[in-house]
Amino acid sequence: MARVGLAGCGAISETYLRVLAGFESVEVVACADLDRERARARASEFDVPRVCSTEELLADPAVDVVLNLTPPGAHAEVSIAALEAGKHVYQEKPFAVSREEGRRVIAAAEAAGRRVGCAPDTFLGAGLQTARRLVDEGAIGEPVAATASFLNHGHEHWHPDPGFYYRGGGGPLLDMGPYYLTALVSLLGPVRRVTGSARASFPARRSRAGESIEVEVPTHCAGVLDFAGGAVGTLVTSFDVWTGPEATLVVYGSEGSLGLPDPNEFGGTIQLMRAGGSEWEDVPLRNGFAEESRGLGLAEMVDAIAAGRPHRASGELAFHVLDVAECLYESSRDGRHREPGPGVRPEPLPEDYRPA
Repeated sequence: MARVGLAGCGAISETYLRVLAGFESVEVVACADLDRERARARASEFDVPRVCSTEELLADPAVDVVLNLTPPGAHAEVSIAALEAGKHVYQEKPFAVSREEGRRVIAAAEAAGRRVGCAPDTFLGAGLQTARRLVDEGAIGEPVAATASFLNHGHEHWHPDPGFYYRGGGGPLLDMGPYYLTALVSLLGPVRRVTGSARASFPARRSRAGESIEVEVPTHCAGVLDFAGGAVGTLVTSFDVWTGPEATLVVYGSEGSLGLPDPNEFGGTIQLMRAGGSEWEDVPLRNGFAEESRGLGLAEMVDAIAAGRPHRASGELAFHVLDVAECLYESSRDGRHREPGPGVRPEPLPEDYRPA
């Protein structure tokens, strides 16, 4: 059993702690947060035995894996410190706030001989894993195109502390884009070329408490993605629009099309339109984890460490997603195509997979 120390006890930590409690291969043994009372409250809620500072967490020999749920701007710093302390790391997305920081995390993991994993792990859920099998089995023929979009008017309408969504590492592309990009890379393989446009439509936002939030990052991003396998995708992420379907993901092939579930979810409905057809047909889910399973990627990483095989929600996958996002920003700024480095396409999960 891997002993997990949680760094960062914000809103998403409740979901992770609830899900991880159902996996026998991991045990959360400590909670840390800059706000010690918040850490104490989370530990009490989920019977975690120790509350400590992040520094104490990293120094604790009883911690095997650090679950890094700190704000995006601290992801790289905390992960590198944990790796240098001899811990494996699993962290929330984005992988880092820049390509340079991401490279430092990868280098630290290699130097320490430790694993680094990263959300999102929703691509390991029943919905997108079933879709992966359909693509691999040729249900839609050769993939030729994909469309993906996330459209809303920003998280300040529901989040209790939304400021970080509009600072470095935030914005819709690095906040929500990883769900869509990770799903697309899992389905279609790495991205070889990016063209994009991005802007911040509004210079300031207002929280529910009435506080003004200065916008420091693009809040509407549109891109064209050329995949190494030949398919061409379009991606739009926005915090600037009021109407429209919030989540869309469709893959088009030479012999049909797949309508896919929201990639921020583990289950959902998959629909298949066959070539020449006129109606969508629902496709039964073939894999497990249709329910909320945030933390599945961490548990799968622990299994992979024990088995000596690559894990699926890997730092290499997350870095490629970050690289693609950075290329989109750079393309918008420079007015030309950008080419990310080589990426990885993780193996599908076995249909009967359960964490050890």
